[in-house]
Amino acid sequence: MRRPLLVGAVGCGKTTLRQRLAGVAIKYDKTQSVEFFKDAVDTPGEFVEHHRFYSALSVTAAEADIILMLQSILDKRQIFAPGFATMFNRPAVGIITKVDLATDEQQIAKSAKYLRMAGAKKIILCSAIKDIGTVNIENVLDLKGGE
Repeated sequence: MRRPLLVGAVGCGKTTLRQRLAGVAIKYDKTQSVEFFKDAVDTPGEFVEHHRFYSALSVTAAEADIILMLQSILDKRQIFAPGFATMFNRPAVGIITKVDLATDEQQIAKSAKYLRMAGAKKIILCSAIKDIGTVNIENVLDLKGGE
């Protein structure tokens, strides 16, 4: 199993996705500081939104095997700087969250473009609440005991 570092803006669904993947009850819980779990590392959205925290993300990534960059379908901003993933010596996967709330394909295309610019080689569409795409994330993380 690969331990992910979950990064993304405030409210993009990092904690909800972690809860879904861990099989625990989904409940809103604002992440105030880096939280280390056996199966994941969850980060506050402020760490991505304020560049002065990038060094904290870089150091925290040492505890992870893979970087999951989350971009909410509802967020029109380009959250991640171009080349963002290059600061980690880990593979990076882009996760477009809250896809159940998309109103058109252009939203998905724009989010995917932002994640590719940030350095994601693979893009997964997901809704942790509706359990859409989570099996694809589980496969990337090898949660089913494959490989």
